[in-house]
Amino acid sequence: MVPGQAPMLRDRKPEVMDQPGLDPAEHDRALRGLRRINAISRCVPGLFRHLEALALESPAESLSVLELACGGADTAIELAAQAQRRQLKMTVHACDLNPEAIRIARRNVARQNSNVELFVADALNPPEDRTFDVVYCTLFVHHLDPPEVVRLLSVMAARARRLVLVDDLIRSRLGYALAWAGTRLLSRSWVVHYDGPLSVQAAFTPSEILELAAQAGLHNPVLERNWPERYRLCWRPN
Repeated sequence: MVPGQAPMLRDRKPEVMDQPGLDPAEHDRALRGLRRINAISRCVPGLFRHLEALALESPAESLSVLELACGGADTAIELAAQAQRRQLKMTVHACDLNPEAIRIARRNVARQNSNVELFVADALNPPEDRTFDVVYCTLFVHHLDPPEVVRLLSVMAARARRLVLVDDLIRSRLGYALAWAGTRLLSRSWVVHYDGPLSVQAAFTPSEILELAAQAGLHNPVLERNWPERYRLCWRPN
């Protein structure tokens, strides 16, 4: 932040992709744009580094991974593909509350001949009878109000036997400028152009997300800052 400049206040406004009734073609176009943006941000390699390290701790055992709020499941599909290339024993599952997102995700899974398992579920209320070694989410936390973030992190901690990962945007003026320019350079979707800067306005700062993690009972998490203005929160149960 520039000295003397007021901090960027959090302002969560409804995003187009959060609203019911979005035209399926526009939804698909927006998800393709987000796929390119995530590729540039190097989200998948950062997540995979943690999964690979965990898998190598017990290489004879299969590592089970769940993504919450998966959208088109591009991240889950690429993580599963990287695990296969590295010959790691790993099963990847992904869920989303939006049936249209899961429909698109199933098409993506089929197109890439992936073995990712998909199902419809609310990230704040996933199946209580299932736990996984790793539970993660990307670009989801900024859609929530603080009490919902605490609820989400509590649910993730309860469902994860070995690791929780949260990857999201950092609210800052630099992040806003990068989102405004990047969405226009990397996508033709008007939805992405509109939602991208709003996402930064709705995001949390590193200190805020650490405070919410503490409220959720995630003690001593590790927070990594990554380009371009993103954080990755990592927490392992004792």
